[in-house]
Amino acid sequence: MNTYEHSVSLDISHCTGCTTCLKHCPTEAIRIRNGHAEINPNRCIDCGVCIRNCPNKAKKATYSKLDRVLKQYKWKVALPAPTLYGQFEGLEDVDYVLQGLLDIGFDDVVEVAQAAELVSAYTRIYLKTEGIVKPVISSACPVVLRLISLRYPTLKEHIMQLLPPMEIAAQLARQKTRREHPELKEEDICICFISPCPAKVSYVRNGFGDYKSQVDEVVSISDVYFSLLNVMRREKAPLPISHSGMIGISWATSGGESSAIFNDKYLAADGIENVNRVLDQLENGNISSLEFIELNACPGGCVGGAMAVENPFVAKARLQTLRRYLPVSQNFLEGENRDYIPGGYLFEKLPTYRPIQRLSDNFGESLRMMSDIQKLRAELPGIDCGACGAPNCRAFAEDVIRGNADREGCVVQQQRKLEEQLSQRQNGEEI
Repeated sequence: MNTYEHSVSLDISHCTGCTTCLKHCPTEAIRIRNGHAEINPNRCIDCGVCIRNCPNKAKKATYSKLDRVLKQYKWKVALPAPTLYGQFEGLEDVDYVLQGLLDIGFDDVVEVAQAAELVSAYTRIYLKTEGIVKPVISSACPVVLRLISLRYPTLKEHIMQLLPPMEIAAQLARQKTRREHPELKEEDICICFISPCPAKVSYVRNGFGDYKSQVDEVVSISDVYFSLLNVMRREKAPLPISHSGMIGISWATSGGESSAIFNDKYLAADGIENVNRVLDQLENGNISSLEFIELNACPGGCVGGAMAVENPFVAKARLQTLRRYLPVSQNFLEGENRDYIPGGYLFEKLPTYRPIQRLSDNFGESLRMMSDIQKLRAELPGIDCGACGAPNCRAFAEDVIRGNADREGCVVQQQRKLEEQLSQRQNGEEI
């Protein structure tokens, strides 16, 4: 039974049964059945690729609605992802956005970019820790973490066990609220992350291993964006709220996290296809000289998230312009924190998932099924047309052997058989 709560959903009423999503899903989680798409929850990683590519807008991200969040809680703290700043044209001061969040109804703001600078500092300490397995894979992207758990379980030991900036920001926000407003009850407080990515919603809803997220609600950047447009005024100077610098803002784009470790032995890749390619090479032992690997499932990094508004390349250019006016960092480790990572910023266990390649819990049965799949695959046309409802012939063969599809479902093979029968009948009549 699947107990994982996903944030990517399908609206059947808008689905025409085309194979666009089928071809783009990185984990082959989608099939076309009964004239519409079906998503296998055990394979879905909530990457949002199907949302970006569906021509009929049948795939949607589920998240908390801004209006409900603002009305339901007594004290609301906004955690804006640095991607939010790249959505606005001509923005020269982050404080205009932060002031706007207060104006639309939030009571306080704690920047995720601020927490990102702390994570960067702690990452530099982590890389110097004895006994860690290198190259270390960043734990910032929840899509990558779930992908590794499902498809590359042997690489789990490479994952950095440091919480992502969203969680550090949530901890800071809750501590600040408790310190400044001790009269508030726990149920009165809402730590709300403003996200470009549906996978963050799943992360918060399901927790991570034995760690329960400190974020209470996740709203979409696309939802907040239009509300901010109505209140952002640049004629009047905003309050000086921002506590982030170039390093924190850079986390919104691919390579921003890596550049902050001050180490040239790193690799940064974005886009789910490139992520898979890097993980394949790492699993095969073809990447060994690196110390750090930054992987972002979305194209361009978080700016390419399915819940963002602006074109990721435009957003990236805007952030590069915005960084020019900022200091390198406004968050430095002091005292004893310069030498070790606080225990509250680390997680111990990764979630346990069933690897999607596993055919059976019985090893002998798995070998038999694998042999049957390879045999059936050799008999299929090999053109990966998707007409059978599976993304390719290999996936169709697996569906048949698993008992999830009928062998007669291959349209091309059935057409060829029909043509052969007609040809034989015609030849017989001529004879």
